[in-house]
Amino acid sequence: MKKNQLFVILFFSISVYAQQQTAFGVGEWFKFRIHYGFVNAGYATLEVKEATINSEKLFHLIGKGYTTGLSRLFFKVDDRYESYIDKDTFVPNQFLRKINEGGYTKNQEGFFIWSTNKILVKDYKHNTEKTFSIPKNTQDILSAFYYLRNFSTIDKIKPGESVAIDLFFDDETTKFKLKFIGRENIKTKFGTIATMIFRPLVQSGRVFKEQESVTVWISDDENKIPIRIQASLAVGSIKADLEAFKGLKHTFKVKL
Repeated sequence: MKKNQLFVILFFSISVYAQQQTAFGVGEWFKFRIHYGFVNAGYATLEVKEATINSEKLFHLIGKGYTTGLSRLFFKVDDRYESYIDKDTFVPNQFLRKINEGGYTKNQEGFFIWSTNKILVKDYKHNTEKTFSIPKNTQDILSAFYYLRNFSTIDKIKPGESVAIDLFFDDETTKFKLKFIGRENIKTKFGTIATMIFRPLVQSGRVFKEQESVTVWISDDENKIPIRIQASLAVGSIKADLEAFKGLKHTFKVKL
């Protein structure tokens, strides 16, 4: 697994789920503070806008990740992910991935062709175009977050059970699997929040200590927003906490 997938975990595997097709709307925005050990390493944001493509109104999803302060001096990160998804089915129409991580760069756009279950990927860095076959309802890295927030049976899942989807990333489709651990009330800057705990299954080795190294806490309400993420790395650990939010479609529930 490449080092750039750390921010992918923050954008995606981390944040997941909701029970109906009403979990979010235009104007929703989150900000996460990222810590590497005791160091404030950077921030990540997620935002929902609206766009029109070929006369069709779509959700325009935007995810950003960036390092700050001393972390930026040692390892500069400027990541931008975008996805355009259907407002009813949450199936992606196209995506953009533009990243710069310590000199490792990518600049790609992907166009889903659902009539033939294929995706056309344009690589602007290498000036290439490739077409890949994909399963029906395959998600890109950012659309997967919002798709899973609206997964119909997520509130009925039992500890030990998993949710899996097809994910297109780095020119290949893989099964992305999330295991439900249980429920927990956690203390945050906003108060005590009821959460659902998930563990995305990741590849152990260079980056993560083991397959279940990442733990995600999701608000146990209609919003299903990410509250906290922790990951044990091969060297050190990383943590992300919800820092700010606005434009939620449902009331943000805080326990007294």
